[in-house]
Amino acid sequence: MNLRNKVLVIVGPTASGKSEMAVKLAKKFNGEVISADSRQVYRGMDIGTGKVPILFEPPVGGENTKSSIPPLGQRGGGPMFYKGVRHYLINVASPKRTFTVVQYQRLAKKALNRILKRGKLPIIAGGTGFYINALVHGQSFPPVSAQPKLRRELEKLFLEELFERLEKMDPDRASEIDKKNKRRLIRALEVVTVSGQSSKKINVWKSDFQVLKVGILVEQEELRKRIEKRFDEWIKNGFLDEVRSLREPFDSAQGKMGLSWKRIESFGLNYRAAAEYLQQKISKEEMKEKSLKEIYKYAKRQMTWFRKDKSIKWVRAYEDVEKFVTL
Repeated sequence: MNLRNKVLVIVGPTASGKSEMAVKLAKKFNGEVISADSRQVYRGMDIGTGKVPILFEPPVGGENTKSSIPPLGQRGGGPMFYKGVRHYLINVASPKRTFTVVQYQRLAKKALNRILKRGKLPIIAGGTGFYINALVHGQSFPPVSAQPKLRRELEKLFLEELFERLEKMDPDRASEIDKKNKRRLIRALEVVTVSGQSSKKINVWKSDFQVLKVGILVEQEELRKRIEKRFDEWIKNGFLDEVRSLREPFDSAQGKMGLSWKRIESFGLNYRAAAEYLQQKISKEEMKEKSLKEIYKYAKRQMTWFRKDKSIKWVRAYEDVEKFVTL
């Protein structure tokens, strides 16, 4: 079969090693990587989302700038490289505005077609199953705009009430969503309420691609160790300063975003806990404990989502993947 019809997908829980595996496979099979992470799309959220260190393609005669924040001329997603492999769908959105699955699907499809036109293998790597399905299975989503009246009504509900309602109306979406992220819960309920469609009933286009999905298996205790080690590295590398920069008055040159504490907290997981710590609502020890607890729970939700997909071939090592990939 011709290479132009093949797409490789690497999935797994957070901290399972998807990014490094994707790069190794890209080097071996002449591929390029499309990120499928709902938080790595945002600029300025680098350390706490686990973005790979990226290099931006320099102008003629210029020098590479090592950063996770694009130079002004590359806002919106210029060419980005990690270990010599081109990456897409990182730093494509401002954290001031919500980035939707529809936007992801549109940009990722463009990237996928660009990769195929150059005769390379598209490798989609990430832990946001909703994004991956939207891209490789061609789901079409109802164009639901913001509903101010409905949002005001939903804002009055507690998190538990919102999640219970979503479980009843759209169990597929509920299984993947951060149930402590009020903004996302409200948006999911907004879509299913207005459209009358759950994600299971959304139209799916016929795919022209042969998709191979590979999932990385990591023992639970080992994954916990990796998550804690990575979190400690994030703190050491300046994660709290990153959150402060998100809060400080907007300055694009300095990567300062001018976000409210409420907006920062809405990103969930470690960002919520860090924002609470910086507002002196919790101690540093509580911040770490809360962050790790939420990340563990997130990893569990990811695996619940991926295990529903019977087409995924589960592996424990890079060598196992090579057995499945034939070009």
